[in-house]
Amino acid sequence: MPSKALSKQVLIVNPRSGDQRPSADELVEEARTLGVEVHVLREGEDANEVAGRAAAEGAEALGMAGGDGSLAAVATVALERDVPFICVPFGTRNHFARDIGLDGDDPISALAAFHGQERRIDVGVVSEHLFLNNVSLGLYASFVHDPKRKTRNRLVAFLRMVPAALGRNRRPLKLSFEIEGRREEYSALVVLVANNAYRLQSLADLGERASLEEGLLYAYVVEGVSRGALLALLARAAFGGVTRAEGLVERSAKSFRIEGSRPSLHAAIDGEPLVLEAPLEFEIRPRALRVLLPAAS
Repeated sequence: MPSKALSKQVLIVNPRSGDQRPSADELVEEARTLGVEVHVLREGEDANEVAGRAAAEGAEALGMAGGDGSLAAVATVALERDVPFICVPFGTRNHFARDIGLDGDDPISALAAFHGQERRIDVGVVSEHLFLNNVSLGLYASFVHDPKRKTRNRLVAFLRMVPAALGRNRRPLKLSFEIEGRREEYSALVVLVANNAYRLQSLADLGERASLEEGLLYAYVVEGVSRGALLALLARAAFGGVTRAEGLVERSAKSFRIEGSRPSLHAAIDGEPLVLEAPLEFEIRPRALRVLLPAAS
């Protein structure tokens, strides 16, 4: 059902996101014509802190125009304050926007959400950090932490992982999963824990999530199997058909506990680098986040 009119709505804009089509100035102007208060992030400003101040000053809805990595910062405040969150896709890939039914290439049309309909969706949490999409460990996360290897292009990142995964110096993570009272041991090259299930097309393209209301986390583990089996898996990963291949394990649960042989692990949370202290506690929070969407979506 349509949301009631909200007296103070705030949109935070990251002007350094995306390809600048439309420009940040055009986006700001359009938002203000809709009666939305806009804060453009300055260099060094933290979106979470800005959202927190806006909520403390009475904001009844909080929006973020940026890439996938910046959305969770504002969504965290919206969740804590129990106010609606608005996603305005203004990044490169805009996976979250796509999965909630928005056109990731049209941030202007997403502004209609400020006068749109409310929907509740699941969010994931790892060691008190909220994530909307997924958390990566292993090779992909190490690339995100390395500025020389970091790229916004998932296909390029995948191609860079191939020699690292097959090389003699590869170092799989020794991980222990505790899932619904069971313990499973893995020697993992890549781990991805997702907020709801992906329709895996390939490791280079995760595909879409059919639902954000299933109430489950999904873990996808690429094991450090023999080079022959791993090469076959990577070949399938490049061209699709990855869901059934030796070396790929999929698990689902409402919560995971992951322990490693290291006291801390490099992670990528919605594509942003973060070091997490072990053990890692993952949980799903079903329908915890209130999201406003344009009526058409």
